[in-house]
Amino acid sequence: MHNAPAVRCNGTGSCRSRCDGYKHYGESEIVLARGELSNRTSEGSTRGLMAVCRVDPIIDQRWQALIERHRDAGIFHTSGWLEALRRTYGYEPVAYAIERGQELVNGIPFCRIRSWFTGRRLVSLPFSDHCQPLVESYLELKELLSAVQEDAAEQRCKYFEIRPLILEEPHVPAEAKVTKNSGALIHRLDLRPSQEDIFRGFHKQVVRKIARSERERVSYEEGRSEELLSKFYRLLLLTRRRHQLPPQPLVWFRNLIDCLGPRLKIRVASKDDTPIASIITLSFKGVVTYKYGCSDANFNPLGGTTLLFWRTIQDAKAEGASDFDLGRSDYETPGLIAFKDHWGAARFPLTYHRYPATPERLCARRPLGIIAKSLIAKAPDPVLAALGDLLYRHVG
Repeated sequence: MHNAPAVRCNGTGSCRSRCDGYKHYGESEIVLARGELSNRTSEGSTRGLMAVCRVDPIIDQRWQALIERHRDAGIFHTSGWLEALRRTYGYEPVAYAIERGQELVNGIPFCRIRSWFTGRRLVSLPFSDHCQPLVESYLELKELLSAVQEDAAEQRCKYFEIRPLILEEPHVPAEAKVTKNSGALIHRLDLRPSQEDIFRGFHKQVVRKIARSERERVSYEEGRSEELLSKFYRLLLLTRRRHQLPPQPLVWFRNLIDCLGPRLKIRVASKDDTPIASIITLSFKGVVTYKYGCSDANFNPLGGTTLLFWRTIQDAKAEGASDFDLGRSDYETPGLIAFKDHWGAARFPLTYHRYPATPERLCARRPLGIIAKSLIAKAPDPVLAALGDLLYRHVG
């Protein structure tokens, strides 16, 4: 655990290009903030001097090194995921980190969002189910969030938001002045038991659907080709129309494929060459994450989606993965929650925190109050896709 105090300065030294104005000052620590200057003597050279930095997590190799070694890092911390957000929506990734010597010892990635519709904000991270702060103590978390809070105020942001998978210290939100904004559930399936033991944990409905898909000879394919993406996106349009929501932009998925490479898989189930269900999974450091799913409701009784989940579990086991993250579920989606429960996955509460407190989290559903849902149901596919292109950059 790294306990050396962290300090910031608005110096203009050579480190500005790497740490954006945060700097070391030898054996003493100098804190310069809003015109106030103070000195604190380091508690010992063996502990080293740390400084809070802003870094570009896409180009700074120290960020990649941090997430490769930190036990809590996941797919949403990666430079590939952040680069896809930047390319698609124009968000500006920035990581607040504490450095010691030439390495980063912890950090939290954010995206700066600037929208004429929904305002300025700092979010960790947009369109990400969760993003655990990579810290070793609540004191480090408070120090990092203090820097974020100052920047949010200086940049006139409406708020900053963190989306931790878990906060081990329940008193941290109050001390860091962040408040609960919204809640959901996350499901995780432990893949360390044998495949037979995992299968025995499935609900009987899952077992029946797997058997049905086999009897119906539902076929399976995977990859990252444009052909598979086209199959996925056609099913996504059907699904989002059914839910009366616009689809995510097609370019978002193309950028994910380009930026994540083999960490991403498109999985498609078909009946007699007709795609009936598709999911996108992401992999990083032994965790396989279900991120997007869609289907043709006319074929749902054939168990296409169930087959895709079962193949994902089998592949993950074969590749030595330890966990299957079934993704976020909002409390108002009981059917989705039950589907994930049936796989024997453990459920955990997921809480997002903001500073300052604001009304409920922005999401794609809220701006639709001014859009007739019947229009979404009847709009041609190009119009529906264009609506998604317009909307999503404002609601991350």
